[in-house]
Amino acid sequence: MKKLSAGLLMYRKKNVEPEFFLVHPGGPYFKNKDDGYWSIPKGEPEDGEPDNLVVAIREFKEETSIEPKGPYQELGTITQKNGKVVHAWAFEGDWPDDNPIVCNTFDLEWPPRSGKFIHIPEVDKGEWFVGEVAKIKLNERQAELIDRLMKMIESE
Repeated sequence: MKKLSAGLLMYRKKNVEPEFFLVHPGGPYFKNKDDGYWSIPKGEPEDGEPDNLVVAIREFKEETSIEPKGPYQELGTITQKNGKVVHAWAFEGDWPDDNPIVCNTFDLEWPPRSGKFIHIPEVDKGEWFVGEVAKIKLNERQAELIDRLMKMIESE
């Protein structure tokens, strides 16, 4: 059975070129990783949660502390290299550049197989990027979502 995930891509038209809000995963695995490791805020459905847009809204709020507000534009799905299918929507919003995000946390065994656990944030930061930079920062399969949204924005 394929893993599913749902997420939101927030964008703003504050400057000449649209900007996209991405998050960087927290924890020691990702500490020194940048290009190709950022993501849209997303997560997996909980048991009995049938509506992917509801999942996307919940996960966005959990990972950023930002309350997303529609309308939401469907971006379709992408399949990541690991086989996970990501359902995505976009919405126009804003978040001050200097305002840190607050997200949920989890316990991770670190170092691996040590029996010791550390408490880490699921996401350690969120930032705005223009389109071409966002595509470099994103997980390579998620970059397609920027292209899809750019086409929607250009046709408005």
